[in-house]
Order: sequence, then structure tokens, then C-alpha cells
Amino acid sequence: MNRLALWRMGVVGFGSLVVPLDSALNIAFPAITAHFGLALPGIQWIVISYVLTYGSLMLGIGRLGDILGHARVFRAGLVVSAVACLLCALAPSYPVLLACRVLQGVGAALVISCGPALVTAQVPEALRPRALGLYGLMFAAGSVLGPLLGGVLVAAFGWPGVFWFRTPLSLLALLLAWRLPGAPLPARREPFDALGAVLLAAAIGGLLLAVNQARHLEQGLAPALLLLAALAGWGFLARSRRVAHPVLDLSVFRLPGFAALNTAVVLAHMAGFAVLLFVPYHLVGVAGLPTGWGGLVLAVSATGSMAASLAAGWGTGRVPAALLVRLGVGCTGLGLAAIAFWSAATPLPWMLAALLLHGAGLGLLTVAHAEIVTGSLPRAQRGVAGSLAMMTRTLGVVMAASLLTLVFEQVPGGFQAGFAASLGVAAALCALALVLLARR
Repeated sequence: MNRLALWRMGVVGFGSLVVPLDSALNIAFPAITAHFGLALPGIQWIVISYVLTYGSLMLGIGRLGDILGHARVFRAGLVVSAVACLLCALAPSYPVLLACRVLQGVGAALVISCGPALVTAQVPEALRPRALGLYGLMFAAGSVLGPLLGGVLVAAFGWPGVFWFRTPLSLLALLLAWRLPGAPLPARREPFDALGAVLLAAAIGGLLLAVNQARHLEQGLAPALLLLAALAGWGFLARSRRVAHPVLDLSVFRLPGFAALNTAVVLAHMAGFAVLLFVPYHLVGVAGLPTGWGGLVLAVSATGSMAASLAAGWGTGRVPAALLVRLGVGCTGLGLAAIAFWSAATPLPWMLAALLLHGAGLGLLTVAHAEIVTGSLPRAQRGVAGSLAMMTRTLGVVMAASLLTLVFEQVPGGFQAGFAASLGVAAALCALALVLLARR
């Protein structure tokens, strides 16, 4: 891997930071709530509007990148992200802010649907796992930096700071990526199935929103959204069988174990997100750590993910990627099981070890899974492959935010009982994922 390839992959990783740096937003929730006079549940829509948008669009945009060129779509994403982040910072009302977050979600989908395809295009196929490992490392680094930068920016500039700081970052990345080469395009451009992309986006978006609303079944919205998702999904399947060039070639799911693999990875990401949901409250409220120290302790998980991403990239080839996925799920589950037994008396080194194991597991399985998916689809569909790998994480995160929170709320006995039950369920999800992987 020569210096030019490393530089180009660094540029892609730098531009992609605009997405994981959204973790800076969490620390600004109290300030946003106070500024717009929101009730506490209302702040969830600032996350839902963003995640729902990029989650539903990624696969369609990944296919668009395969047709028009990954570098072109990636640069368009940087432009949209720069504009959207600036508009978010200037939003005069909460509805306008949510509309700008939707635009920001479009930018995120344009960037991360083509980021993995771009990094793998810079190296020979034999080095593809290393490229994915480096990309995973840079993505995890953004998740570490986000909360640290967010605290500083909110203190210095108020809540708009967590948005506008990504505008110059995006523009600088755009400048650096202006002549970034992508994979060679075919001599004859394939048509883009726009109707199929709309149906797929409606199916995914409806499913994600239905899962989010599962805690409010009495309102009747979740079943209606689930029905909408099912109808759109049926339409997408029917459409994909009729067109010559569908958004996603469904035959890949008939490969031995491919569907089970992706289901298992969704479950593992769902389990893994339990740490970000519940551990901050334990560190501050039960362990009694100051907020700043709590943030540093929590960052140990993402640090483990960074190190494991790099190790997975260099290890794949020597060790089968499928084995690394199993190892990653196992480490994640063991880390979650250890966290479930935390109490006020748990020593700090034990907490650090559990978080490190959890993060390392997520890093291993994310890179190894991306390598399997990328290798399973034709090279001309690298945008779809990267988007599919990213989609498993998004589905897991949304499901965790709704369903694990529901578990927490239903357990009597206060915070500690709910914490232990939720983390225990998360560990059990990893065990279920291992059962699915064993049948692969």
C-alpha cells in the first residue's frame, strides 16, 4: 500500500467524519431543548429525522454511485452536508431545524454510501480488507472525537456550534477530494431504477419509524407504518424481479448463510448500542464519576473499536472473515454480560476492561462483515455493498433505541434493575447472533 493510496484513503476518511461527528450533538440536547422550549420527548425527533433519512436512502444512493461514479456522489454529499450543517446552526425554529436535519441525512447518505467503495478502489483487491479496516478506524475515531468536541463547542458557541463546525470540515474535504479517482465506470451506463429506489426507501423508512414507535402501540401508528413498510417491501420485491438492473440484486441473499450473517450482525449492533444508551447514566449516576471523566471512560469502547478495526483489516486474509465476525460478536457479548453486573462498587479497571472488550468486538465484526458483503457482490456494485454493510448498523441502532429502552422501562426496581436487565438482554442478543452464525 503506497503513500498515494494512503493519502487518498485518508481524504475519504476525513470527508466521512462529517457523519460520525454527529455524536457531538448529544451533549447539546439540553441546550437545544431549552432554546426551543421543548418537552423532553420532543428532542428524539432531532435524531429520528436524521437517521431515518440516511438509513432509508443509503442503498438507493449506493446504487446511484455504482452508476454515476462513487467519487462524484461522495463530493455531492460533502456539498449537501456543508449546506445542511450551516442551515441547522441558523435554524430559527425547531420545525425548521428538523427539516434541515432531513437535508443533513441526505448528505450523510451520499457520503457513507460511497465511502467504503471509494477506499477499496484505491488499492488492489488483495488489500481490500486493509482499506476497509482503515476506513473503520477513521469512522470510529469520529465517534470518539464527537462528544469531546461537542462539549467544547457548546461551552464556547452554544448549541449551533455542534452543527456549523462541520461546514468548513466538509468544504475542506471537498477541496481535497476534488480529483479523487474512483473505480472505472462501465463503457455503457446502466439505467437507475428510480421507482425501485423509492419503494425500497419507503420500506426501510417505514420499518425504522415503526420500530421507533413500537413503544406507543396504543396510538396505532406503529402497525400502520409496519403495514406501509410491508406493502412497499412487497412492491420492491416485485419490481426487482421484473427489471434487468434492480437497485439490489436479491439473488445475493440466496448465497449460503448470507441472510443469516446480516441478521446476526443487525442483532449484534442492536446489542452493542446498549452501551451508549445506558452506560453514561451508570457512570455518572451510580459510579459517581464527574461528567468529563464519564465521557473519557465511555470513549474506551470506541478506542477498542478503532484498534480492532485496524487489526481486522490486517488479519482478514490470514484469518477467515467469518471467524472474525464470530469472534467480534462473542467479544461484544462478553463485554455486555460483564457490564450487566456493574454496581456502585465495581472497580474502574473492571469497567474499562469490559468497555474495551465490547468496543473491540464491534470493531472486529464491523470490518469483517463489510469484507464479506463486499466480496459477495460484484465489483461493479461496491456502492450497494458498502451501503448494505452500513445498513445493518443503522437497523441495529434504531431497534436498540426503541426495544431495549422498552425493556428498561418495563423492569421494576429502579435504575439498577433496569440497567442489568437491558444489558443482559443485549448479551443474550449476541448469543442469538452466534447461533445464527453457527448455522452459516
